[in-house]
Amino acid sequence: MNLEKEILKEHSKTQRDRIVNYVGKDAKRLSELVALFLKGPYRVTQRASWPLSYIAEFHLELFASHLTKIINNLKTPGLHPAVKRNTIRLLQFVEIPKRMEGTVAEVCFSFLHDKKETIAVHVFAMTVLEMIARKQPELKNELKIMIEDLLPYAGPAIRSRATKILRELNS
Repeated sequence: MNLEKEILKEHSKTQRDRIVNYVGKDAKRLSELVALFLKGPYRVTQRASWPLSYIAEFHLELFASHLTKIINNLKTPGLHPAVKRNTIRLLQFVEIPKRMEGTVAEVCFSFLHDKKETIAVHVFAMTVLEMIARKQPELKNELKIMIEDLLPYAGPAIRSRATKILRELNS
């Protein structure tokens, strides 16, 4: 399968699943998908992010050698919301290397602080930050304050996740 051609062929759940199944547990195929995700062009990056996040959910063991590049990509200005959403979603399933926790926390806090950011990015960023705060308790108060600031203006999805995370942070 030519991954780039398949990515550009169509943007659908069926196509996402086809790519996820093709990559499966194959580290070489995952490397190819990650390379497409990182190099672009824009449409390829956007569409590659979706299957990438699903592969992480089921085969997170394959991501160890790619995480630093994927995380650093989050700092790229002007990323498409789908790339941010799927990258942060992916980070919910993997063990973030200790050396990258600061970078991930910084990026997630900036996404959470940005009122123009999408709901899904806010929700996934809260989850990733809560995971990091479990290992770095000094982040708990900052995360609580930020979540509490979001709540008065939050819709149901953010309110639901925020309430759950606040409960976890207070326990």
